[in-house]
Parts: sequence; C-alpha cells; structure tokens
Amino acid sequence: MEHTKSFTLQKGQKPCWFDCHRRFLPENHPFRRNRENFRKGKVENDRPVPRLSGTEMRAHVMRLPVVPFGNNDKKISGFGESHNWVRTSIFWELPYWSTNLIRHNLDVMHVEKNVFDNIFNTVMNVTGKTKDNDKARLDLKDICKRPALELQKSSNGKTVKPHVRYTLTKKQIEDVCTWIKSLKLPDGYASNIARCVTDKTPHGKLKGMKSHDCHVFLERLLPIAFRDQLYKPIWDALTKLSRFFNDLCTKSLNEKDMSILEKNIIEITCKLEKIFPPGFFDSMKHLTIHLPYEARVGGPVQYRWMYPFERLMGMLKRAVKNRACVEGSIYYFPDEVLTKANRIPRNDDGGNIELNGRLFVFGLSGRAYGKGRRIFLSEKDLHASHTYILLNCEEIDEFVRLYDDELKVKCPGITDKDIQISRYKDFARWIKDKALPKRINDFG
Repeated sequence: MEHTKSFTLQKGQKPCWFDCHRRFLPENHPFRRNRENFRKGKVENDRPVPRLSGTEMRAHVMRLPVVPFGNNDKKISGFGESHNWVRTSIFWELPYWSTNLIRHNLDVMHVEKNVFDNIFNTVMNVTGKTKDNDKARLDLKDICKRPALELQKSSNGKTVKPHVRYTLTKKQIEDVCTWIKSLKLPDGYASNIARCVTDKTPHGKLKGMKSHDCHVFLERLLPIAFRDQLYKPIWDALTKLSRFFNDLCTKSLNEKDMSILEKNIIEITCKLEKIFPPGFFDSMKHLTIHLPYEARVGGPVQYRWMYPFERLMGMLKRAVKNRACVEGSIYYFPDEVLTKANRIPRNDDGGNIELNGRLFVFGLSGRAYGKGRRIFLSEKDLHASHTYILLNCEEIDEFVRLYDDELKVKCPGITDKDIQISRYKDFARWIKDKALPKRINDFG
C-alpha cells in the first residue's frame, strides 16, 4: 500500500518492482549494503512491513467512500499515497471474508508462464518480446550503475546496444534451437515441444508454446538448455529459480519447506536484479515472492491453479461450431455412430479376443512395436517376460498367494515391498520347481 517501493519507468512507461525486495532480506545480508549492483549509490535499511490481518484490512477498507460501479473517473482521495484501491470490493460484504487466510488466489500457471516467457525471450533475444530493449537500456542508465550496458554512439552516429552476458549470440541461439528440435519426451508427459522451433530466421526461434510447455521447460529443461551457453553466475540464478518452481509445484508440500522457499525466493529475486535491467521486473516477478505463503496456507498448487479449467473451457470452445447460435452446435447421434465421445482410443488394438485355451494375459490383441523386427531375448529379459506374464494372469493368482504365504513363514516380519521384490526374482523359478500341472508349465 503506502509502503510500496514500486515505481513507473520514465522511458518504458510501465510499473516496475526493481530493487523492491532487498527489504525482505536479513538485516546483516551483504546485498543490503551493495551500492553498485542495485540502485546506484543506495543501501537498504528498511525492514519488511508486517502482513496485515483480515481484521486490519477490513478496517482500512471500511474507511473508503462508496464508489458506484463503473465510475472510475474520479480517484479516491489518498490513492497512491495511503492506499491503492479504486473502490470497495463487494466481497467485503460477506461476513466471513475478513477471516479468510487467502482473500485472493494467485494462479501459479499464469505466473509461471509469464516468468518463463520473460526469461526465455530475453535470453534468446527475441525481437519485440525481449525485456532488454532500447527503452530498458535508457532506464538502466538512470537507475543503475552499469556503464558497460548503456546505449553507445558509434562512429557513424548510430546508436549501438552493447551485447550482454545474459543474452545469447546467434550461434548459441541456433544451438539451443537445434537441441530443442531433437527433444523426445515421454508420451503424456508433455506435448511435442520440438514443433515450436521455426526456421524462418537464420538462427531459428520458438513460437506457439502453450502454458504446459512453459511449465515443463521452466522446471525441467531450462537449466539443461542454457548450461553451456550462459555465464555461470547467471545460469546458477536461473537454475535456482527453476528449482523453486519445481519444489513449489510438487504434489505434496511440507510447511517447513515452504518457509524455506519464502526466504530463498527473496534472495533469488535479488540475484536476478543484479543481472537483468529494471524493465525486466514487472508485477509477475514480484508475485513470485507471495507464492510460497499461499502454498503454505492454501495447500498444493494443483488444487488451485487454472490448468483443469483452461482445458475444460478449451474443450467446450472447440465443441461450438456456430458461435452466432451456440444452441445450434448441439447434435444427437445414435450410439452406433462413431463420434469423439465414443471413438476407440488410439492405444486400443481392437478389443479382446477369444482365449481358446490361452491364459488371460493373452486375451488382449496386440501389434508389433515400430517396424516389428524379430529379436532374441537374453536370459535376463526372458526371465522378466515370464515373470510379468505369470504375475498378471488370473489363473495364477492362487499360486501367488501360496508363494507369499510360504515366504512369510520362511521370513517372519518380511515387508510387502520385500515380498514384491522377491516375486520378481524367484517366482518364475518357484512355480516351475513345484511341478505344477503340465498346462501351467507350458506357459511358465
């Protein structure tokens, strides 16, 4: 509110949160006394402002005058000085609103995508999307002490933007694009990110990356893609940011770990401020420092982000063929008509087949993988195949139970995990040595 240190860039004309995070560091942290790499000649002595409770926030809001909805021409007295509200939210009329631990939910999906886009486009020096443009260099001259990065005049009078370590050369960009184009990710883990590489420019570029592509690239591929391309301190800061989002998006969270992430993201953001120009730090970079707190209070992010809702909305939009008359897009087909709702999945090989004396595991039709060339299995692979068939046959379930009972008698106190490991090692040999009926031996 009135304690914010954000400001508007003079040349870029955009809100900026550069050097707004040193106040959250410990009082003895060396970054607080650094006069060279943040705002020139400035040290940080301010302490972080405590987070307001719901009751305190409600007391602030209730003092605001009533502003009719849609009337934004006249700002409330004190706007930008003692508060940043344009009206009182209707949610404060709910009796329980002030008791909510989270009164606004930051969407990790969009924060993550915006952070990745800014980093990747700046490092890859994408024209029109990089945060390291001419206006950013002009603002850099006014705010920071980095003379090597300022715009310079050449001998012919043209303005030259010096190359910096956080952007790649054309050869490095081409190497990264070539590496991305050769990526082969597991089926269902991510989409084909290689399709995003275009060769329209001499050194290639990426376009058309979806939110989940950015999610996978930021958390898994970013450190690998830039490992041999960037200066090590820069690569180290980006890797720590990648690790931060990876830890934040885990399926299960620990309250102690989230408290550690709250401290780590402050230092990571300050390291990025030492690298990138002020124009790089928009609101999305600032919001990252609030994500660990919301995860600690609200739980794992997969229950609060927008992925399931965006996918559902995308499916519904694709189902609408007549946007002028949406109701005309509803069709009813007989059950025997093949549609998207009842079509056979792509991994289905034609359904079940008659057993005719075969074991249950062979009741599913199959097809050759790839070109289907014939190979001879090694002893190890043959043993693994036999074991898999035996442990997945309904006809063998009784013998699996006998094996488990015998193992428990032989090794009292054995765990279920050890029993499962023992099955894969010895069950095929055990069932063969027990002289089972010939019908079972034939398939063992």
